[in-house]
Order: sequence, then structure tokens, then C-alpha cells
Amino acid sequence: MTDDRRDDRRPVGGSAPPSAAPRPPAGPRGNLPPGWSAAPPAGRPGPGAPNGRPPQNGQGPGPAPTRVGPTPGADPGRPAVGNGQPGPRPTRVGGPFPGGEQRREPQLLTHDGSRPLATASAAAPTRASAGARAGGRPGTAPTAATDVVQGTAAPGRIGVRTPPPGTPPPGRGDDDGSEPDPKRRGRRIRRVIYVLVALLVLGPILAFAIGWIFFRIPSPDDATNNQVATIAYSDGSTLASLAQAEGNRIKVPLSQVPLPVQHAVASAEDRSFYTNYGFDPIGIARAAWNQAQGGVGGGSTITQQYVKNVLVGDEHSYWRKYREVVIAAKINQEESKDQILENYLNTIYFGRGAYGIQAAAQAYFGRDVATLSPSEGAMLAGLIQAPSKWDPAVDRGGSQQRWSYVLDGMVEQNWLSRADRQAAVFPTTIPPAKARTGIPGNDRGHIVTAVKDELASYGITEQQVNQEGLKVETTIDPKLQQQAADAADKTLDGQPANLRTALVSVDPQSGSIRAYYGGDDGQGFDYAQTSRQPGSSFKPFVLLAGLEKNPPIGLGSTFDGTTPQTIAGTKVENSDGESCPNCDLKTAMTLSINTVFYQLGVQVGPEKVADAAHQVGVTAPLPNPSGGISIGDKEVKPGDMASAYATFAADGVYRKPHMVTRVTTADGRVLFDGGATPGEQRISQQLARNVTESMLDVASHSQIPLSAGRPVASKTGTVQSSVKGQNNDAWTIGYTPQLSTAVWVGTDDNSPIKTSGGAPIYGRGVPGQIWQKYMNSALRTEPVEQFSDFKAIGTPIAPPKPPDGQDPNNPDGQKDGQYCVDGVCVNYGGNGDNGGNNNGDNGGNNNRGNNNGDNGGNNGDNGGNNGDNGGNNGDGGNQPNNGGGGLFPNGFN
Repeated sequence: MTDDRRDDRRPVGGSAPPSAAPRPPAGPRGNLPPGWSAAPPAGRPGPGAPNGRPPQNGQGPGPAPTRVGPTPGADPGRPAVGNGQPGPRPTRVGGPFPGGEQRREPQLLTHDGSRPLATASAAAPTRASAGARAGGRPGTAPTAATDVVQGTAAPGRIGVRTPPPGTPPPGRGDDDGSEPDPKRRGRRIRRVIYVLVALLVLGPILAFAIGWIFFRIPSPDDATNNQVATIAYSDGSTLASLAQAEGNRIKVPLSQVPLPVQHAVASAEDRSFYTNYGFDPIGIARAAWNQAQGGVGGGSTITQQYVKNVLVGDEHSYWRKYREVVIAAKINQEESKDQILENYLNTIYFGRGAYGIQAAAQAYFGRDVATLSPSEGAMLAGLIQAPSKWDPAVDRGGSQQRWSYVLDGMVEQNWLSRADRQAAVFPTTIPPAKARTGIPGNDRGHIVTAVKDELASYGITEQQVNQEGLKVETTIDPKLQQQAADAADKTLDGQPANLRTALVSVDPQSGSIRAYYGGDDGQGFDYAQTSRQPGSSFKPFVLLAGLEKNPPIGLGSTFDGTTPQTIAGTKVENSDGESCPNCDLKTAMTLSINTVFYQLGVQVGPEKVADAAHQVGVTAPLPNPSGGISIGDKEVKPGDMASAYATFAADGVYRKPHMVTRVTTADGRVLFDGGATPGEQRISQQLARNVTESMLDVASHSQIPLSAGRPVASKTGTVQSSVKGQNNDAWTIGYTPQLSTAVWVGTDDNSPIKTSGGAPIYGRGVPGQIWQKYMNSALRTEPVEQFSDFKAIGTPIAPPKPPDGQDPNNPDGQKDGQYCVDGVCVNYGGNGDNGGNNNGDNGGNNNRGNNNGDNGGNNGDNGGNNGDNGGNNGDGGNQPNNGGGGLFPNGFN
């Protein structure tokens, strides 16, 4: 048997010529140099033909020709060549030899020892492998630790060196300096891959099997009884205790639930319910990824939700998800889909203290579930994700969106015809019963609802809040909350009953919401969540976009502020005809010149204005912005504005506004710990400080400065009505380094807002008064803090040139306790030269009079006889309100 494979090795001294003849068979042993042996080591049979192999070339059995032995590094444990046993595998030539001797290229000797014999030749027609010649097994390697050397030997023999006894077998791999065998390394890698695949496949199967054995199927009766949840103020005192009424879980058989209502629930929560195995692998993978990223899970089917509800699974962990999946699969195997859905519908929470679909039908429609229409069922199904948030009494618009989502899903699943979908009308619900909700009926009720919404974003359900006796610690300061309610109540007292207001106050240094006022009906609509146009209070974001432009448009840049103007095809007017022909941006901000900011917005681009607002914390989408965004035509929420202005107050550092700091269960387990809110440098300190600089004169100019000479940056905003000369919404937002507060005033139906005297309300009016009262009260015990150092970006503001004979350091003749713009001075804080004894929250001076109204002169909590009999400026600045006019007859916006 021959081997036609070529051997690329060459003997030392050159390559064999192509015509080299095949190696002759071994002859008789001859004399070898000292230290060499022509025989194998003792105890090992010499080479020969295997038993049963016919003689070659007509000769009897004899030694087969040998070839070069293996190089060091062969497998030490492989048997030697002979008797058909495999020898070690040859390795690369050139590695070190045992004992430190460098391995040499094998040299074959001719019969006369005069020159090396070629080991390979193109002319060699056949050649068996060493293993084949030595032991009869094709492809086996020759004996270990042999080497062929150049020297004298008997004719026809090859000299073989045998290492001394006791020499350790040659190593393999890196230990002897040679490279690991690629095939061996590949085998190892494959083995590791096989093990990993086995773990990935068999591990979950084994875990699933163990869970299947040990986890029992829960019963709807296992649902935990309600426990009192406590929501605490920042000082630990109780803000609200949520004790749900008993008897609000009413079980009904599925046969009493109309089929469209069943389908509505499946459309809302699990559209694959009737076909899945109790769990959704894609949803689980998504939940696992969210969990790994530090978020919350999600991805639960109806069956998993039922398991979580009855077991009250509050751990947002892989262990909880594992239990859910195993038990859900087990339930899916052992119970029908109808039984699973019945149990789910009898345990899920729908809000208003109602557990189960029957209790929900009574709480929202005052009827049994059997009488519900598909539209009513869709409304209830839409509540399941966030019952308090989507209650139509709280957010009708949001509830309608969820209702539409459910109905559209029913059409998609062929559970509802398109004609019935088009004919569907959003249902009317009954008012919530206050005794059953556990939510306070005053302004604190909106805090509870907002807290529940925030908990849901952390993966803590409303059902857990109701059942586990949670303690929720918040950032709400009880004193500031009371001051916010007092400011709103006192300012609106005596005003038209249709006026509504909201106030949100944020700590710029932490993102903590310190006060939250959404109205005095805690179970009614939360006006702090209303989205309305902000008017001129959006102008700081336009300025920010200009400052970020390359090259920047600085506060000293001037524009034509006359009115009216046609800008980019749109007619733009200033409020009350105010005009500023050569207006720098700081003056334009103080006077709220619409034509200037509209030009600036067009110059930088409306998209850049929207980007700037989002950059500092506005979360509203602001879709498809046009030039009108520069004067606030996109809807935002009060919380957005307070948060965005807080970013300016914090020198460009954004901190997400929040209420919840820590959540623990009744047995002390921590479900959430917010810790310190990390800040994100959204814009540079210099950019933020330039925006702040532009607003430093607004409060005093609007006659709502803060007491004690406290620096404050603020902006008012007014949204004009379609009725000429009337307004629909009014805002004041302002901040110090310690506190950022936004106030909105409007109506439920977006009708014109007027004072009790019939005058239009502007931003400086009712909302400005609420803002001023609250800020003065909230900061009364706080130190007066200055804003950081100011360094102008772009064109700086030109210093005013005083007229002849005027003090250049006091061009307006300003006195102590006054603020002056263009020669017009406003009193704020302290007693002036003319006497007067009443200094109230609004500061200012009394000029020989004791009775001052809310806007004029000196008034407030501490001031003599303060009332509505004199000194009051109307909300527009010139409208009398049971008293005389003010200093600014034009009522700036």
C-alpha cells in the first residue's frame, strides 16, 4: 500500500533533485557512530510487517523501511510505532528539543553516507506514510524521539538516535515553545460552544420543569386584601392615607360579561391571548432587555398579569418574571382560555376603588356589566394600564385616546366591524364617588394622582399601592404646598368662578417638585396637567436658539421692534401697540416685543427653537413648528415650563422633575429608592446665564418683583382670544437659584379670561400675583442668592447714554426701593421718601396712604389696611380693579 501524498520537507543542505530515486529498503545493520543504535529501544518490537500482511517484493517478513522520526512536541502518551499501533503526531520542524538542544531538519543518509537523501521528489511515484511502513496503519506518525543524522552507517541503513533513558517525553503547545495544534485548539473551542449551547437550551428547560413541579396554580381568592397606603411629605408627615373601601370586588361568571367587552379587554392588554401559550417570548425578551438596562420589565400577557395580581408580585426582577412565565404556562395548560379570562376580569383593578369588571361597570356607569355596550367596554378596558391617569374625570382626552386604541385593535382582530367602529361614540361616565377612591378631595388629591402616575413609570402598579400597605415618600414640602394653595385661593377670591389655575414649583438643584397645585378639587381635573399655549413665556427658548447660532446673536443685537409688521408672510403685532424701533434683545424681552422675537425665530429657524426648548426640559412634542412658535403657539404643561426654566436657574444643568424619592412595603422591603437625581449639562453655564440676564428686569417692569431686593429672572405670557381685545390664557414663570415656579390661569372651555371688573387678564395680572405671593412666602426664610457671573455671548448690551446734567451712575434718578426703565420708576420694597407705613409681600412704597391694592404701591400680608380700595393696577397694567390705575398705562404682555 502506498501513499501518494507529497512531503514538502527538505533535508539540510538543499532540496532533492526532481530525478531523485525512491529510498531503497533497509539493509543489514552496519556500524554507526558512537552513541547511536540501529535498533529500537529495549522492550519495543522492531518494525516489521503486521501479522497477516503478505511479504513485499517476494521477500519474507522483514523490517519495513523507516523514515524520519517525529519532531519533539508529539503527544507524550501515544504508543510507539510497531505492531500496528499509532505513534505520536508529528509537529512543526524547528521547535526546541528536550534538554535545550535545537531541533534540526532531518537528514537522510545514502547507503554510503556521502550525501543526504531527498525525502520527497516529484519523481517518487509512491510512498507509504511512516505509520503504514512501520505498523501497517495508514497515516500514523513515526516513533517519538528519533532523529536521522548525517554520518557513517551501514550501507542502506538510516542512523536512528535514541534519547537516554529517563528523558521525559517532549511536550506539546506553548510549554515547549511551539504553537498549539490548530486542530486541537479548534476541538477545544467547539467543546466550549457545545457546552454553552447545552446550557442555553437545557438550562431553561430544566428550570421550567422544576418550576412546573413546585409552583402551584393560584386561585382568584388568593388576592391580597386591601391595606392602607401612606403618601408622605418630604418631612415624613402624612400627605394622604389611601384606605380603599371594602366590598369593592364583585365576582361574576364570564357568561355575564358581553363578548364585545371580553374582546375589548383582550384588545387593550393581550391581542394574542386566544392563541399564545400563556406567555409571549418576544415580550419576555423585551422585558429582560429593559431590566438589564435598569428599567422595568413589562411584556406581560393577560395570563401573566392574572398571576401577578393574585400573587401580588412586586419584585421587578428576573425571579418574578420566571415565576410568572412558569405559572402562566401551567395555567394555560390546565385551564381553558375562558376560565383564565374570567379570573382575570374578576381580579384586575379599574380605578375608583373597583376590582373586577362588575365593580368597574357600577363605578363608571352605575350599571351591571351585562348591560355594557362595546363602546363602554372599550373605555373600561383602556383604563387597565393606568386607572387613575386615564379616568375620564381626570383626563378625558387621554381616556379617549386609549378608547380609540382599543376599538381599532378590535377591528384589527376582526372582533368589531368597521361600520360599528365609525359609529362608536365615547361614552358618558358618572362622577366618581369620593368616599370610594381614597383620594383627598382638596388640592392634595392631585398630588396623589401624580404620585401614582410616577410610581407606574417605575413599574409599581396602582393595585400594589392599594394592596401592599406601601409607604411612598415624596419631595412635596408641606409648607410650600400650603403657601401655593393660599396664594391661589386668595388671589382668585372674588374673581369670576370660571377661572382655573395651576402652579408647579421645582428645586433647580435637585429636580424635586416642592409644590404642586392643580386646583382645589382633588378628584376633578388636574390643571397642572393641562396643555395650553404659553404665549410670550416661550421667548427665552427663542433667545437660546439665537445664542447657539454660529455666529451667535447676543443680547446686544438690535432689531426693528415697531408694530405691526409682516414677517415671512405673517402679520405680527405687539401687545397694546407697544413699539421699540431700535430694540436690543434684552429690552425686547423686558417689554415683550413680539415683532423682534418673531424675526429672531425666522432667522434661526422654527425647528431650532423647538430643539432649544426640548434641550432644556420641555417634553411636549412641539410638532411641525412654524414662525408662530416664537411667540408661543405650541401647547405645553406648567410642569414643563417650571422644569425648563429650572435648567436656566441651574446654569444649564437639567434634572428630571420628580415627586417620589422612596417606596417601601408594609414589611420593610424597598421597592424603589430614587437617591440623588443626577444632573445633565444640557447647555453651557454661559448660555444659561445669558438667558437669565435677559429676564432680570421683567418682574420689576411687570410690577411683580420679589421682596428684599431678591434677584429673579421671569417672563410673563398672554395668549390672545379669537374675540378681539380678549385673552384666553395667561402665564408667569420665574426663578431664583433656589426655586423655579410656573403659574397658569385660564378656563375649562378656553373662553376669555376676565377680572371681576370685566378687564382682560394678562400674564402680569392674576397669574403674576399668584406667582409673586407664592415666591415671596416660599423664600421668606431663605437667604438672598445671586446668580452666577455673567459673560456676554455675541454682541453685548450697549450701556445707556445719560442726558446732559444727569448722573451717569443713576440716569433715571432712581431712589432706594425703586426700579426704573427709560425714566419710569416702580417702587418695590422699603419705605420711600413720602412716608407710608405698610410694606407687604409685594414691597413698594406708600405715598401718604395706607390702603393699597394688590398690584400698586405697598401691600400684602403685613400692610395696614390692604384691600381693593386703591392703588390697584388692572391685570393689563392699566385696567382699574376697584381702584386707581397703575404706573404702566399700556399693560405690557
